[in-house]
Amino acid sequence: MRTVSGMTSVPMSAPAVGPAELALVSKAIETGWISSRGQFLTDFEEAFARYVRGGQGIATTSGTTALHLALAALRIGPGDEVVVPDFTMIACANAVLYCGATPIFGDVDPTTWTLDPADLERKITRRTRAVMPVHIYGHPADMDPIRRIARTHGLSVVEDAAEAHGALYRGRSVGGLGTAGCFSFYSNKIITTGEGGMVVTQSKAVAGRARRLRDLAFAHATRDYRHSELAFNYRMTNVQAAIGLAQLRRIDEFIEHRRACARIYADLLGDIDGVTLPAEAPWARNVYWMYTVLIPGGVTSRARIIRRLASEGIESRVAFWPLHRQAFLRKGKGAKGRFPIADDLSRRGLSLPSGNGITETMVAEAAQTLKRVLREDAR
Repeated sequence: MRTVSGMTSVPMSAPAVGPAELALVSKAIETGWISSRGQFLTDFEEAFARYVRGGQGIATTSGTTALHLALAALRIGPGDEVVVPDFTMIACANAVLYCGATPIFGDVDPTTWTLDPADLERKITRRTRAVMPVHIYGHPADMDPIRRIARTHGLSVVEDAAEAHGALYRGRSVGGLGTAGCFSFYSNKIITTGEGGMVVTQSKAVAGRARRLRDLAFAHATRDYRHSELAFNYRMTNVQAAIGLAQLRRIDEFIEHRRACARIYADLLGDIDGVTLPAEAPWARNVYWMYTVLIPGGVTSRARIIRRLASEGIESRVAFWPLHRQAFLRKGKGAKGRFPIADDLSRRGLSLPSGNGITETMVAEAAQTLKRVLREDAR
């Protein structure tokens, strides 16, 4: 725990890594397999895919490259459109653009903050090839209507589950519900490899093409420096996979910790007028990757609250900025129309400290401080 001006500081996030991770990393180093081959890499891919019931796993360098790889494996390209939620991380739009395709933004549900199936259907054209539901902040998207719409229109479903390892939709793990699922293992995620990602898919054809594209599309198993097509170097290392395997063995512990922290936030913040807490739909298990609330007022009020929290040693963060308002995207086809829910979430959303290394005591301190600051601000 750090201090700021003599006060206890609560950071936004902190990983929980220790002896178990160190032991497997040491074994990886002892074997000499420290790059993109080795038993830990194979074991991690298989174990993680098994955990989410996603078929095959293809480890990558990040969640962003996992999204790009999945789309490329599905042959998404120039002239194609992919519908993504407007309220999400920029990586979703970027991955579509990397393929030369066009991201089309859909507004989100006011309760779950995930892609609104009704708006998805309105955004489909003859050029639409895929939809990318995002399980935002650890809460699953409503996948049944999304999948029904996708089947009707012949679309691939690429789940962005970067923030939602272990989240459940009607009892099933997210990431294993679409054509492909994509995960991130950045340091603040439910489990981490430092940096890294994973594509999971039930399709042998998609998995095979993803593996080939991930590894520069070597044309032959002998790796004789002939390449079958333009491809990428998106390989995870065996050392990273060793960390991931140790983390995966602790995932149930991490999920319960985050849910316990969410209960503390809900208990301490639930009675404040004008504050909206994150939802958990009856059909979902939210893993609360990030605990984000909606606070009264707008951008100016939120900025003032963030400064007040920081002055008392509590780190906080604004919610995602809508894709249709991103400077390099707002003149594109995907930004046409209105996105009232995404706009409201971006104006009022405030993310609070959460993570495997954030203790329940730190969460209580953050919640109590926010409660006091909000009440003082309302006077």
